Amino acid sequence: MNFWSIYQHGFARVAACTGHTVIADPHANAEAVLRQARRCADEGVAVTVFPELVLCGYSIEDLLLQDALLDQVEEALEEVVAGSADLLPVLVVGAPLRHRNRVYNCAVLVHRGRVLGVVPKSYPPNYREFYERRQIAGGDDERGGTIRVGGRAVPFGVDLLFEAADVPGLVLHAEVCEDMWVPVPPSAEAALAGATVLVNLSGSPITVGRAEDRKLLCRSASSRCLAAYVYAAAGLGESTTDLSWDGQTLIYENGMLLAESDRFALDESHAVADVDLDLLRQERMRMGTFDENRRTHAARTGDFRTVSFTLAPPAADLGLRRRVERFPFVPADAERLALDCYEAYNIQVAGLQQRLASIGGPKVVIGVSGGLDSTHALIVAARAMDRAGRPRSDILAWTLPGFATSDHTKGNAHQLMRALGVTAAELDITPTARLMLKEMGHPFASGEPVYDVTFENVQAGLRTDYLFRLANQRGGIVLGTGDLSELALGWSTYGVGDQMSHYNVNSGVPKTLMQHLIRWVVSSGQFDEETGKVLTAILDTEISPELVPGEEMQSTESRIGPYALHDFTLFQVLRHGFRPSKIAFLAWHAWHDAEGGAWPPNFPEAKRVAYDLPEIRRWLEVFCRRFFAFAQFKRSAMPNGPKVSAGGSLSPRGDWRAPSDSTAEAWLRDLARVDEAVAEG
Repeated sequence: MNFWSIYQHGFARVAACTGHTVIADPHANAEAVLRQARRCADEGVAVTVFPELVLCGYSIEDLLLQDALLDQVEEALEEVVAGSADLLPVLVVGAPLRHRNRVYNCAVLVHRGRVLGVVPKSYPPNYREFYERRQIAGGDDERGGTIRVGGRAVPFGVDLLFEAADVPGLVLHAEVCEDMWVPVPPSAEAALAGATVLVNLSGSPITVGRAEDRKLLCRSASSRCLAAYVYAAAGLGESTTDLSWDGQTLIYENGMLLAESDRFALDESHAVADVDLDLLRQERMRMGTFDENRRTHAARTGDFRTVSFTLAPPAADLGLRRRVERFPFVPADAERLALDCYEAYNIQVAGLQQRLASIGGPKVVIGVSGGLDSTHALIVAARAMDRAGRPRSDILAWTLPGFATSDHTKGNAHQLMRALGVTAAELDITPTARLMLKEMGHPFASGEPVYDVTFENVQAGLRTDYLFRLANQRGGIVLGTGDLSELALGWSTYGVGDQMSHYNVNSGVPKTLMQHLIRWVVSSGQFDEETGKVLTAILDTEISPELVPGEEMQSTESRIGPYALHDFTLFQVLRHGFRPSKIAFLAWHAWHDAEGGAWPPNFPEAKRVAYDLPEIRRWLEVFCRRFFAFAQFKRSAMPNGPKVSAGGSLSPRGDWRAPSDSTAEAWLRDLARVDEAVAEG
């Protein structure tokens, strides 16, 4: 295995090409197709898609019925077939072909010197500016047949899938332009039959607004079909008698735009992206209704024919031609991030408001440390009270300082409670903690500086114990503050500790999103200016449990690892089920260069760090050991709380159900595949 090869990690590189068509000159167009195909081959592309009728031009009207032209199309197609012999990509080329008594508008799939098959356009349009049925036969009923191309009979029909025998998951299906605009497109049936990469050869003249319509349809098809959708439209060179052409190319994957080229380009251009076949396979495995839909339509999807081919992809390092978010829970696009924060915050607020209303409107009891998690839970509670028309004084907030609580965080906690107008109090747990440690015979009680897990958990447990008893006394419920990332790693004290509460609004929020939620609360004016200043100060505070005394603040991330990497891994495991070696590959591409790629808006410059492969591998191992072999028993008993992110939740009643006594060996063995790349440096 070459760790650096995209094809070793379940990717396939695809391209959508457009260029300058020469009207009714098939030989010139064949030369252009091969020129672009060679460029794509040099880039390691597996599938290269060209526009509709690219060998003659889409806009030639009745010239499609001229034998002289159709003869030359067949000759030009043979040139493409011969020229493909030493090229890597499957070429998907548009051509008019004669069959029986009609001409069909076809997608011809060519690979390494042979025609794999021919797919006719199902639905030639005959409305507004289109008049295709004058020349072209509809192919919607063509199934199970053959057509002669270059003197050889090859599969012909809309029931064809093209599968790479040596690239697991790479299964192609082709449709032509209008086919994607109908209510039940051929690609939908093909996806149910197993196609993962859907390609569309399009003519599609441009009018105002049509580019967005195409994007909508491509995105929708890729999302509904859990597939990649590769779209290539005709560009310059087409006839402008009554129309114009923009050469739009698009590559979508499961609803996400991976690549597009400039429209109205003067030269040949192509969009290139690496499609994640593992992701598509995982999505289909998880979404059982996808296969149930296949069963419903089995009469149509069950008789698709499969044409096999051997791609022989390169094993070299080709880079990665797709954007990998450093923070998959936190979009780098400012508008998208603002929308996500709006939705996440209101999901939490609405969840808490409903829970309080359904159990008789108790008060809310919360421990406020001055850190990010408890701060965010408190401002969620404040907004829930506002929405319910209740006074914020019904929030009973305590700061519970222990042996290592800093004046800075305690001061932030008091300022925040005061600014929000909640009922605030302080309860020092150190005397009770000393007594408990003494009665246990712990060395700390005799003056020894022993700060073990017992020392830490005595404090964490006492805080929770006090909060529950205070809730009993004051008629309230304990609001949990622990986040999704801590649940993943088991970074909480079980039972009588911060793992437990009556309701936890933060259980669906990853650590890396928390700071952005608080920033959004400030920037969107959810609270007054004074509260905003306190929240901003808290954002600059180091993440720490503050359990161990000492001059240097106890840093959580120095002990357990960077939450940025852990959240990256959590998303890939929880949302996509990826193996550790692939996660390491993705993490390296996302994190190895601090100057490359986009960072979330307002992300502090000082925290824009990079991670090399050895460090990524180190913390991946920590994650695997804790997530798969240790922390599940804490998650199996976690309190109620709302799911927030599409990345998933860890509730045993929701996205993640796993045994508490599992091992991590399968994941650790896979992670060992990274070691050779680490050793090579």
